[in-house]
Amino acid sequence: MVIETHPFGSFVPKNARWLVLGSFTTKEAYDEQKKFDYTWFYSNGRNQFWPILESVYGVKLKSIRDKEDLFTNLRMALADIIYQCERRKNSNLDMHLTNIVYAIEDITRILASKRISKIFFTSRFVETKFRSNFKEVIRRHPAIELVTLPSPSPRYAQMTLSQKIKRYNELLPSI
Repeated sequence: MVIETHPFGSFVPKNARWLVLGSFTTKEAYDEQKKFDYTWFYSNGRNQFWPILESVYGVKLKSIRDKEDLFTNLRMALADIIYQCERRKNSNLDMHLTNIVYAIEDITRILASKRISKIFFTSRFVETKFRSNFKEVIRRHPAIELVTLPSPSPRYAQMTLSQKIKRYNELLPSI
């Protein structure tokens, strides 16, 4: 197995008030042939994150700049909880990530420098790992509300895409 280091870091607008946390980037971001298509968070074409946000906010998110502009307008930061890991079975599934090094320093820095009032987790997996591995961060910021969104993975089939859109619309801030 190969140790992978997160290629994107975090995106933190100047006036960030909210933080979206995912797990880790897709394996294609490290593939020499495919990495140019996987240039930012949730770039896997099957992931429903950006289509959900396009529907919730009524915008087209075709470029990194479009996505950055949306998150800047929302005053929302974006990061992943995992800084480094290895993959079992060459899989994108969170449950196959191993030898994990969490992005505790990065997330601590975001929370220390911004007035984050709410953290949105992109899945129950991310929430569970955050609660168990970021206990000191949670202790230092007890007023921050923790909210779990439905997973944007197409593998999360307990909800249809339209149900996910409805739930994101109910939970996420408006522009």
